[in-house]
Amino acid sequence: MQIFLKPAGRLKIISLCKGLPFFNSSMKILRLLLLPFSLLYGLVTGIRNVLYHNGVVTSASFNVPVIAVGNLSTGGTGKTPQTEYLIRLLSPAYRLAVLSRGYGRKSKGYILADATASAQTLGDEPYQFFSKFKDINVAVDANRVAGINNLLSLTPAPQVIVLDDAYQHRKVKAGFYILLTAYGDLYADDFILPAGNLRESRFGAKRAGVIIVTKCPPGISVAEQQKIIKKLRPADGQKVYFTCIDYDNSVHSGSGQIDVQELKALPKVLVAGIAKPKPFFDYLGGSPDTVKEYPDHHDFTDVEITELNTLAKDRYVITTEKDYMRLKGKLPQDKLYYLPIKSRFINGGDDFDKTILNYVERSTGNR
Repeated sequence: MQIFLKPAGRLKIISLCKGLPFFNSSMKILRLLLLPFSLLYGLVTGIRNVLYHNGVVTSASFNVPVIAVGNLSTGGTGKTPQTEYLIRLLSPAYRLAVLSRGYGRKSKGYILADATASAQTLGDEPYQFFSKFKDINVAVDANRVAGINNLLSLTPAPQVIVLDDAYQHRKVKAGFYILLTAYGDLYADDFILPAGNLRESRFGAKRAGVIIVTKCPPGISVAEQQKIIKKLRPADGQKVYFTCIDYDNSVHSGSGQIDVQELKALPKVLVAGIAKPKPFFDYLGGSPDTVKEYPDHHDFTDVEITELNTLAKDRYVITTEKDYMRLKGKLPQDKLYYLPIKSRFINGGDDFDKTILNYVERSTGNR
């Protein structure tokens, strides 16, 4: 398998070096050097949380159920498939809206997705929601309070609002918080920025109604689940669930689909601009493949598009669903395919569904 490292590749170099003795010792030294800055950052975010918790700084509440999905870390926990899970759960029974910041978009302010929407105006993840789920409203706004107010002014107004990646957005008081943490990268094992990847102290997990350990091995044992729960130390009444990623058996495009087993035997180009792409590469990888790895939410340049078009002349280009939103229309439709994924509960899925539906059913507000 051939790997091309891109210039914006500090994280890629880190991933290649992991496991080497010099790397592990160097990272320990670096963490120690950055620890004072982490303590300062943690103090600032901690004071902010205390001010919100005690009402010194107020949060806006709304008279509709608001569910916030997020994490304590800087990314790679599977927010997009979990948000889509909620869409599938709630949209058949409720008028649903999804509000996101719209990370990486070229626009500003509040935008409600319509026929003119694109990954450039919405960001890749909101555009993916809009492209897949036509019976919901999808909007973006960095100011979540203003975004919710704009959504509630619609006719008819949404009955439920899901906030994507809003765990630290304290200006809105969500009625229910879903906290995600990735298997093998638990927040309980991490440090606050910049020594680690946490946006706030692990004590922030106490705000969550439920905690979901994502990206688990499908065969994770009950004993290992209990070990992780003990490490996370959930609060009284706080439920912990375990999910894995279900990859589709086919890759898809505007011109059709190809069975994954058939595809593995073909030479192809695998393209990913997501936080942790290794499982994607492992699932599709065969021989001989060309692997193109980019930073998360990567905005493909004209030079990179030209390069991919050259590679696509005699091979398929297979990418993630999120990257497909940015690449479609820039490569031939019959050459560019994406791999759909879903979040699947390893156990307790029915209980999770009931927890969410019970919250929505009993909520006339989120105070």
